[in-house]
Amino acid sequence: MNNHSHAPFAEEPPWITGNHGFASLTNLVCGLVERRAPAWWWGAFLLAGAIFTLGGLMTAYVISTGIGVWGMNSPVAWAFDITNFVFWVGIGHAGTLISAILYLFRQKWRSSLNRFAEAMTLFAVACAGLFVTIHLGRVWLFWYLIPAPSANQIYPNFRSALSWDFAAVATYATVSTMFWYYGLIPDFGSLRDRATGRMRRFVYGLLALGWRSSGRHWHNYESAYLMLAGLATPLVVSVHTIVSFDFATSVVPGWHSTIFPPYFVNGAIFSGLAMVITLIVPLRVLCGLTDLVTTRHLETMCKLILATSLLLSYGYMVELTNAWYSGNAYEQFVFTNRMAGPYAWCYWTMIACNVVLPQLFWMRWVRTTPWAMFSVAVCVNVGMWFERFVIVVTSLHRDYLPSSWGMFYPTWVDMGLLAGGFGLFATPFLLFIRFVPMVALSEVKAALPEANPHHTASPEAEPAPAPVPPVPADPTAGPCFGAMARFRGPEELTAAVVELRALGFQRIDTYSPFPIHGIEKALGLGRSKVPLFTLAGGIFGLSFAQWLQWYQSAIGYPLITGGKPINSTEAFVPIDFETMVLYAAFGSVGAMLLLNGLPRLYHPVFRGRSFARATDDGFFLTIEARDPKFDPRETPAQLAEAGGTEVEFLAH
Repeated sequence: MNNHSHAPFAEEPPWITGNHGFASLTNLVCGLVERRAPAWWWGAFLLAGAIFTLGGLMTAYVISTGIGVWGMNSPVAWAFDITNFVFWVGIGHAGTLISAILYLFRQKWRSSLNRFAEAMTLFAVACAGLFVTIHLGRVWLFWYLIPAPSANQIYPNFRSALSWDFAAVATYATVSTMFWYYGLIPDFGSLRDRATGRMRRFVYGLLALGWRSSGRHWHNYESAYLMLAGLATPLVVSVHTIVSFDFATSVVPGWHSTIFPPYFVNGAIFSGLAMVITLIVPLRVLCGLTDLVTTRHLETMCKLILATSLLLSYGYMVELTNAWYSGNAYEQFVFTNRMAGPYAWCYWTMIACNVVLPQLFWMRWVRTTPWAMFSVAVCVNVGMWFERFVIVVTSLHRDYLPSSWGMFYPTWVDMGLLAGGFGLFATPFLLFIRFVPMVALSEVKAALPEANPHHTASPEAEPAPAPVPPVPADPTAGPCFGAMARFRGPEELTAAVVELRALGFQRIDTYSPFPIHGIEKALGLGRSKVPLFTLAGGIFGLSFAQWLQWYQSAIGYPLITGGKPINSTEAFVPIDFETMVLYAAFGSVGAMLLLNGLPRLYHPVFRGRSFARATDDGFFLTIEARDPKFDPRETPAQLAEAGGTEVEFLAH
């Protein structure tokens, strides 16, 4: 076990060379979970909890009384409910951007931010789900959205963008949760191996699913992670595209536009990146993560915000140009009303926050000064909320006839739910940073220089452990499983595998705190079969979704809607795609667990004297006793000759 540091919560780690760098990183990140929560965390948690409680009371009041307590009216049938829904769905897009898209582009700087952003995604989607569920009015009939027959044999209308919306958000929430938990499995193993209390060891052991950090584990793990990233990338584009269809498929002036899908996706990424900056700037200081989340990381994020701001500005100009060029008096009036009508202050607040202020990021001083970038990011969040408000309310409050015009004024219930959404977001987020590693340990360790097999250690690097005579297996513990040896680093471990396989050993496995690229070839592992399971899951999901929609629309409840054909194959495409991605993701994660033999809560290697360091800074190799070349007298010596130390026998 590692010696746990009892330094203050915000102490910066002593970064030194050699495997001590891995240990320092583990002590820093896991220490945030293991040490007592500081005063600032309790203050923030109590404040967030109070706001969350307020939101809960408002939710209960709305459900028990009805949505008439909102300020909505005719013609403003959508207001704060859909504004908040679209806002929170957009916030959740940054997690997938940083985790999936940047992973596919092999951007290593994402490793310090992806865990943080993924958690933010989950809680933002939860907020979005709250608002869209309450918006139904009769919340207890929520299950009608699920494609299952009701007592009256009534099915969802799969030609409706609202049904697409349900499928998209539900799929995004499920895949994002899997992606987040999947990346946490190795880190739960680290917390399990460091735990001193029985309860913590038991809980983190269950969450780790028996993860051993073996070479075979990492081989399938990386393959499945790549599949999930490849699936999540088009998913993040599809989700907000489908959310935009709630508006674009209507004929309401101001909504009926083909620019909405890319416009909404870019805006979602823009607001999500701003929320990451808003949260990470203070937390990196409070939690002592300034060496992990550096000014370079923040500057890169600011550049992405600047780029998406420019794209969003282009979208605003396209909207205005389309309205002017269309010659449609109603479209032109909507945009004139936005800029000069009673809600003009909302429109110009949106322009100032989303177009003007982000241009400050052209200046390097703003991109590298935490308080300055924090201020701009907060303004962007405000501006993006107002953007959704402008789209929803200003397009509705003045109908085709002046006699149908009306104003929307939020009630105290609207304002309470708006605040409660932030409480719902902040409360689980604070629990996340308290009980779960904020940084992906294995990914950051793999990016350190000493993780490179060709890295040359400096004179200050950790000296090689002194050889220890092999420890015989305990005869009372059962038959011998094999022999284990510890190695100094990834290069020595890889070289030992090559040498031992040259001697004829076949039942070899390695254990390391991060994946060592190239060791799968040394172990003789073929290509992972995870992609085959992913493909099978995707084909099944696509076929199932197409059959389900066809049966329910053409056979189970044939309802003609707007003169559209009963078998509307084109209208089934959004749900086909979402279901295909969902089942493909299930196939990827299920394949990793199946091929790695997980969950498995016990394995003989856990008996190793120092094996707990395999998830920290230790590099181990085992040769199983069932290997034809295994000899209890010669194998320990062969391990020692290959560079191994702390050689020991393991019992089943």
